[in-house]
Amino acid sequence: MSPPTMARTVKGGLIQVANAKSEGSVKEICTAMLEKTLPFIDKAGKAGVQMLCMQEVFNTPYFCPAQTPNWYDAAEACPGPLTSLMSEYAKKYSMVIVVPLYEREMAGVYYNTAAVIDADGKYLGKYRKNHIPQTSGFWEKYYFKPGNLGYPTFKTQYGVVGVYICYDRHFPEGARLLGLNGAEVVFNPSATVAGLSQYLWKLEQPAHAVANGYFVGAINRVGTEAPWNIGKFYGTSYFVDPRGSFLATGSEDKDELVVADMNFDMIEEVRRVWQFYRDRRPETYGDMAKLLP
Repeated sequence: MSPPTMARTVKGGLIQVANAKSEGSVKEICTAMLEKTLPFIDKAGKAGVQMLCMQEVFNTPYFCPAQTPNWYDAAEACPGPLTSLMSEYAKKYSMVIVVPLYEREMAGVYYNTAAVIDADGKYLGKYRKNHIPQTSGFWEKYYFKPGNLGYPTFKTQYGVVGVYICYDRHFPEGARLLGLNGAEVVFNPSATVAGLSQYLWKLEQPAHAVANGYFVGAINRVGTEAPWNIGKFYGTSYFVDPRGSFLATGSEDKDELVVADMNFDMIEEVRRVWQFYRDRRPETYGDMAKLLP
């Protein structure tokens, strides 16, 4: 009789915080936000978190409610200074870190990006947000080009990571491609306020997890951000498993670290029951890419 195998359990962490500073230069505001977040990264490391993700453009406010060019100053190269700093934390705690940031590729070309750093501090690559909204309070096309890197996944020391960013979550096509590309957990760093889409927050991503047989870590900000004051970022960051069960959920209004254990062995178990990858019919879906809205 063969000996029992250990469950492949990975401890995940999500950081949700309110904006730290509303007045001052762009540099001062971003520095304050970074300094507020770093103790939570330390907390995650000391708690044994092995995969960590922060909220969308984590070291800035959500500046997209207005169309003002001064926020271009918040963008930086990726890899660059911020990823270098996060690499030091990754090495210190042997922790994979997903780093959502505002990326400057060249003058006038900016992306909403998330870098992935392995537990040894190695920069593995980045995902650029593919779906960019342009509506009242969310004028993102003013600040971000649509992503051009597809739907990559990243083989880390603890498992395969995919990233989807905020508005992406409304599009099941990319969620499926992340699964087809081998994602075991998909992190979705977000900035979303109470109102129209709040009821979707706990519907869409559990549905992605079930349809694709992977874990999802969804992150949202908390608080109200001046001077824009577009509404309350309602937190409730959470982890959900491939059955759609919630493993841990954050509060609506507190800065906090949300932690959950993900048993990656469940992915195989669930996919043997729900054979969505076996039974899908990609040869019948061609019109999806051809039909205009």
